[in-house]
Amino acid sequence: MRRIVSLLFPLGAAFALATVAAAQDLPQGVTLLRGTFVPNVQPDGNSTLLAAPAGLIAIDTGRHAAHTERLLDSAQRQQRPIVAVINTHWHLDHIGGNGRVRDAFPDVTIYASGALADARKGFLANYRAQLEDAIAQASDAAQIQAWRDDIALIDAAPRLAPDRVVARTETQRIAGKPLELHLATHSVTAGDVWVYAPAERVLIAGDLVTLPVPLFDTACPAQWQKSLTELDRVKFARLIPGHGPPTKIGDEARSNPFVRA
Repeated sequence: MRRIVSLLFPLGAAFALATVAAAQDLPQGVTLLRGTFVPNVQPDGNSTLLAAPAGLIAIDTGRHAAHTERLLDSAQRQQRPIVAVINTHWHLDHIGGNGRVRDAFPDVTIYASGALADARKGFLANYRAQLEDAIAQASDAAQIQAWRDDIALIDAAPRLAPDRVVARTETQRIAGKPLELHLATHSVTAGDVWVYAPAERVLIAGDLVTLPVPLFDTACPAQWQKSLTELDRVKFARLIPGHGPPTKIGDEARSNPFVRA
């Protein structure tokens, strides 16, 4: 009997995500760089490196320089270039390192949905204005610098934007590696890309799944539920969330782990 770890969504309904155990072991060719949540500091999302015939594929690049440097250091240790980046969504803790990756690997190709363009005119523009107001009233130098760093990321959006827009769900060969890129619309953001690597049976979910609790800063709950159901149809063995530890699903037959309470 499989153990169930329940993740309650405060939406007036609840869902459950079935896991067997927190998976510290990942298949060969899959490297996870865990993001961080530090009190009073904006987070970094998880980043994943997938080995491909032509190099490495990075899925999400974090927000802060230190996180992205870990990503670049991992590529250096593997003695392979990052030839592609896939962003699961436009939140700064997932795309903020794109510019640094471009600097290190000028030939990199970035894949993402087209949702960043509208976010720049809406959510990110509003957030930038809020940061400017906060800076004008603040006195803590470290906090002011952190807010200025976020403003710099927002202003650098053209360098963070995709070279290739994921406009639909399809299988693509990226850096010589077949990957399923799934587009979920109006879920966590207007366009979320989740990735399935069939050879490794690894699913990289972005913020469609965050552990131990979901994040709701720009979410559309009703469509999110539908996206989770679609995600669960994939016969993955490991799931890497946007934040938190990976989870392991056994090879035994699986019932639908997303259930209404």
